[in-house]
Amino acid sequence: MPENTSVNHLEPEKLDLASLDIAAEKQAELLRLLPEVRTEGGKVDFDRLRLALGESVDVGKERYGMNWPGKTDCFKAIQRPSLGTLLPVREESVNFDETENLIIEGDNLEVLKLLQKSYQGKVKMIYIDPPYNTGNDFIYPDNYSESLQTYLEYTGQVDSEGRRFSNNLETDGRFHSKWLNMMYPRLYLAKNLLNDTGVIFISIDDSEVENLRRICDEIFGEDCFVSTTIIQANKRGQTYKEVAKTHEYLLIYSRTPDVSLNELEKPGEGLPFADSKGPFDLWELRNRNPKFDRTNRPNLFFPIYAAPETLDETGYSKVSLEQSQEYSIEILPKNSEGKDGCWRWSKEKIRTEDLIGSTPMVLAREKRDGGWNIYERSRKSTTKAKSLWTETEVISEKGTMELGELGLAEYFEHPKPLGLIRKCILIGSDDGDLILDFFAGSGTAGAAVLDLNNETKLNRRFILTQLPEPTRVQKEDGTWTDTLAWQAGFKTIADVTKERVRRVIQLHQKEREGKLALSDAHQEGFRVLKLATSNFNIWNAATETTTPDALGQQLELHIDHIQKGRSSEDLLYEILLKSGFPLTTPVEIFGIEGKAVHSVANGAMLICLDLQLTHEAIKGIADLKPERVVCLDEGFAGNDQLKTNAVLIMKSKGVTKFQTI
Repeated sequence: MPENTSVNHLEPEKLDLASLDIAAEKQAELLRLLPEVRTEGGKVDFDRLRLALGESVDVGKERYGMNWPGKTDCFKAIQRPSLGTLLPVREESVNFDETENLIIEGDNLEVLKLLQKSYQGKVKMIYIDPPYNTGNDFIYPDNYSESLQTYLEYTGQVDSEGRRFSNNLETDGRFHSKWLNMMYPRLYLAKNLLNDTGVIFISIDDSEVENLRRICDEIFGEDCFVSTTIIQANKRGQTYKEVAKTHEYLLIYSRTPDVSLNELEKPGEGLPFADSKGPFDLWELRNRNPKFDRTNRPNLFFPIYAAPETLDETGYSKVSLEQSQEYSIEILPKNSEGKDGCWRWSKEKIRTEDLIGSTPMVLAREKRDGGWNIYERSRKSTTKAKSLWTETEVISEKGTMELGELGLAEYFEHPKPLGLIRKCILIGSDDGDLILDFFAGSGTAGAAVLDLNNETKLNRRFILTQLPEPTRVQKEDGTWTDTLAWQAGFKTIADVTKERVRRVIQLHQKEREGKLALSDAHQEGFRVLKLATSNFNIWNAATETTTPDALGQQLELHIDHIQKGRSSEDLLYEILLKSGFPLTTPVEIFGIEGKAVHSVANGAMLICLDLQLTHEAIKGIADLKPERVVCLDEGFAGNDQLKTNAVLIMKSKGVTKFQTI
């Protein structure tokens, strides 16, 4: 449409810069399920809701549940959207453009809010090792009513107004309440990120295990409780009142009821089943019990048809039972004297479960005395995880040793052992799954994912989030004591997190030198992103604008709304985040009429961040017929006619959503 065409002024939709509105989403879901409870103003009518649910509504004044001072504020914290963003930091990343792993530096409450749009229902497994609330091991905002502001002040990004993060002292009258206020919103938001088969593993000790179990029952549901697993974290024991403490706990919950965990491989899987007497021949059933004969157990005496060429080099059948029927050679179990033996299972059971040539139960054949003898490979090659973990690999001091192998043991206390998180990953996720740890600490979860990928050639992915807690210690007089970590250049715990994962990648690369092509290890890397205020100066309706100066400042923000010092890549990542695209979504850049255009997810969304848009460029973008288009409002330079034409052009080309920011 020509630019001079006169039409009524049309405005493109504004891109919402806030994180997902949790309360609005819950309300929308409720109204979708029960449209009859909707009021004229689009609210929920609780009287109609009670009628719709009938006897399912508990209207009693007293009911079972858990309450503590500040619980109401937890829901306010959950429902308050974040206006922050995550800035990409290429110089601290490894293999930035190829990797699907993320390390996010920031307050995990804000980060979890920002991930809601892009990662809701996309995480298969969460592992966290939160503060145990021992009185000196965790930090929290004294005033979290403005969480992002609190974080910015804590990290020195803005002038402090007294808000800070600090230890939760046992002398405080709300010792447990403050810990619950910290954990509840984070677990609530984390649940939204899990997919329907997702699971969460939470390490904890005696200090808060009972409270943690209760809030998890409330957030996830009692029917989603999987296990309270006991971890033998210290075989020698630590002094704990009158009993030497040797254990911790691992709480496991699922996103939905009846979720199955993976089974673990048994040691020595693939070898013939053995008891104290060595390989266990099937005909020994008969030798152990003389009543095993054709008269009383006829179903255990039958032939299996196969041919030597159907066996692999190890003697295992390469064909299924049904396929084996095509061959004419009859294989019977023989005893040591060459006489007929018997099968452990009936013919029908073997046929139904396809035990021949299948996994996990197969039959092996060993050539002996001129004939093929039959062995049971294994009753079962996998086993369920138990509720007591005592392996050496899960001991706490093992974590320190592993960090020491990377030269980092002096810079982080009490890291979780790789074996503990590896086991969680194996039973809680599969190839290609996304794993989240939002109390990342030294980065053990990321290291465990990379190690498993390196060993199995699979491609699990991770997101780690860690608060940039200073590694130096502040004394009572306000001065600081520099730790070894600080002196070594690790100014924050997040620096240790990144360096550990970096060194694991370097170790794997050294091991692979000359063995694998680069493409075989493309997932070995991570993108670093850091929590910050939005790239866009947002009109704040809550700001006092009664004075000319205050009103003028707000108007200036509305006109020049891109923060100074922010790059086009910073803007791109915020648009991805706020538009619901994962932060590792493929993005290509190409030119249209001299303007740089970012193509997201193979053209599903096109983003143009040019500050001087033209009619030709807009038409060129629309001609590609993407589902969504995002442009900078500044790009129209106040030309309302160009903006109106852009809206009409996009609509005529079938663009579903045209937004400006």
